[in-house]
Amino acid sequence: MRDILAIIRDGDLKELKEFLVEYPRGMDVEAPDGAWAMHEVMRRGDFEMAKYVVEYAIVNLNLVDAVGNTALHYGVESGNLDLVKYLVERVGLSVAQANLEGETALDRAIARGREEIRAYFEEVLGCTMEELYHNPICRGMHPDPSIVRVGEDYYMVNSSFMFFPCIPISHSRDLIHWEVIGHAITRPDWARLKGLEGGRGYWAPDISYYEGKFYITATYRLNEGGMPQRLQMVTSADKPEGPYCEPVFLDEDGIDPSIFTDLDGRRYMLLNRGGRIFEISADGTEILSKPRLLWYGDNKKASEGPHMLYKDGYYYLFMAEGGTGKGHRISVARSKSLMGVYESCPYNPILRQWDEKKLLQCSGHGMPVETPEGDWYMVYLCSRGGISGYGILGRETGLDPITWTADGWPIVNALRGPSDLQKKPVIGRGKQEDNKPKEDTEILTEFHPEKGQWGQWFTVRGTEPGWYEATPEGILIHGSGRDLNTLDYCTILLRSQKEFCFEMSCGVKPKDNTCGNGCVQGNWDMGLTCYYDENSYLKLGIGAKEGKTGILATEYVDDRYVSEEFLPLEGIVERGAELRVITEHLERSCLYRCTGEEWKQAAVFKDTRYLSSQGLKKGKRFTGACAGIYVSGSVTGCFTEFTMKEK
Repeated sequence: MRDILAIIRDGDLKELKEFLVEYPRGMDVEAPDGAWAMHEVMRRGDFEMAKYVVEYAIVNLNLVDAVGNTALHYGVESGNLDLVKYLVERVGLSVAQANLEGETALDRAIARGREEIRAYFEEVLGCTMEELYHNPICRGMHPDPSIVRVGEDYYMVNSSFMFFPCIPISHSRDLIHWEVIGHAITRPDWARLKGLEGGRGYWAPDISYYEGKFYITATYRLNEGGMPQRLQMVTSADKPEGPYCEPVFLDEDGIDPSIFTDLDGRRYMLLNRGGRIFEISADGTEILSKPRLLWYGDNKKASEGPHMLYKDGYYYLFMAEGGTGKGHRISVARSKSLMGVYESCPYNPILRQWDEKKLLQCSGHGMPVETPEGDWYMVYLCSRGGISGYGILGRETGLDPITWTADGWPIVNALRGPSDLQKKPVIGRGKQEDNKPKEDTEILTEFHPEKGQWGQWFTVRGTEPGWYEATPEGILIHGSGRDLNTLDYCTILLRSQKEFCFEMSCGVKPKDNTCGNGCVQGNWDMGLTCYYDENSYLKLGIGAKEGKTGILATEYVDDRYVSEEFLPLEGIVERGAELRVITEHLERSCLYRCTGEEWKQAAVFKDTRYLSSQGLKKGKRFTGACAGIYVSGSVTGCFTEFTMKEK
């Protein structure tokens, strides 16, 4: 008897029935492209064959292919509207479930020009594509979100760890489009970042508003080996964008602080483990009482990120639980009095990803916010593993609606877990179109570090006066003689990687008269980098090595350079070079060219999993892959025409 895939492709229903009589589990076959036999049926679009397979064959309709496509994705591919309706209405497949590249069945219908199917999907969802948004709302490294609404404006903060400026503050008027408007700490001497390992620094910030001022608190996490290891930073400002005052550091151990103001005006700080609470002064600079445990959580594992909400006579305590991996979740408890006793929600966890094959994973650490219209939403962290399964992009920020049950409990997205595609808040429909991604020319022109203006750039562990300059000829970075693998290295400018596939490029040339002897003496390099921390990065640059100048492409993993290509090129210092890194998931291709020449390949790094939290077990792997420009050694680099475009 013939192969079942051949039978399906020939559309021979009679032979398929005979085959399945002899081999009842014959549908459990995977095609070379990662699709299953059931997917091939849907892709072919034979409605009668599809109905027979669904209703008579032994088949798992939850199966997804190698890149996460569902049977409905394949039904869309066929263009058969009747088949698509059957899969949605009778089988119950979701229009809004994304594959591992973030594409839902609706996205596929639009991409393939299936207008009838698109119209049907929009009817099912009750809104048009323009009235929907994709999660995450803040892509790339945006972990541990905290949010506050003041009037019609929303402000959010995220962890920044050892990166500087510290703790980005974002603004939105529709909860979907966000723009960084400032940072909580912009003075290097206030940041205390020198010597900190990757993943240390400022954890899980919280933003609140009290009597005309904005307050930001975060855990300041130091390296192991000393005491204290954790302090709680508090700073405030009259405007959400700052400038913020010199931070105060409260000596109470724990992580993930948040500030809550009670009905009587008394102010409190909450910390883990579990949800502990203690009173603080009105300005947040003093501890007024000893901590008291309110609730340890429902899961009772890694309970952290406590946030308090008072609503309709109850104090609601939201917490993250289960650790930062795939068991991450949000649970809630409530009490009639602030100090408890707290009752666990019978629907806990109110947010968790239960399906490890879906795009959005590790969802947790969230905070609720109410719109002026009285609707409720949860911002939370999540991560995308993509096709490779490695969370290269770090932890991102998602958004989903909260509904309140008849007995007064909040649940997120009807307990279905994080959504891939969701209806915009009513306020978000066409209200804020100005928060569009900035052009690369703006990325360069908005950079004025001498004024404390960093634009979309950030660096590592602070800076010193004069290390960076914005000039008419380009950005100048003055090397400090150190390499990226040292804890006192700072001469780097980065942006977070927002998608799995992107391309970046720049022009680079040593600044005249800054390294002597034609820049041949000593070892140095400058150019593009893909960076996670001091333990894992790659470089593509021009440089000098053992008396020769040329193109350098190298990878650093754990404690050494594990691969290196050095291509000697005479005159590269005087001419400079254009550099390009093309990223396709874990593979990164490094190219270069001199003026008037064709692009040439310097190296291809096939497996850069070390740029993810799972790719290396060393230190605190809580950040995400970044990309940008760097200088290593005692030399000044001039960078021009930097671009970074996601695909």
